[in-house]
Amino acid sequence: MLNCKDATRRMSEAEDRELGLGERLELGMHLALCKGCRNYQQHLQVLRDACRGYRETMAGENHEPSSAEGGESKH
Repeated sequence: MLNCKDATRRMSEAEDRELGLGERLELGMHLALCKGCRNYQQHLQVLRDACRGYRETMAGENHEPSSAEGGESKH
C-alpha cells in the first residue's frame, strides 16, 4: 500500500498524466483509509479551480482592446 508521501506525489502526477489502472487503485485504497490525504486532495482541487478561474479572468481581460492598444477613442 502507498504511504502518504507516495500518495500525494501520485495525486500531483495525475495532473500531468493519466494514471494507470494499478496506480489509480492503489491511490483509491489509500484515500479510502487516510483522511489527511483526502484533505490534501480537496485542497489540490480548490487550487486547481482557483487557477482555472484566474486564467479565464485574465484571458477575458486580454481579449478586450483598450484605447491605448488601438481601440476606438471617443473624443
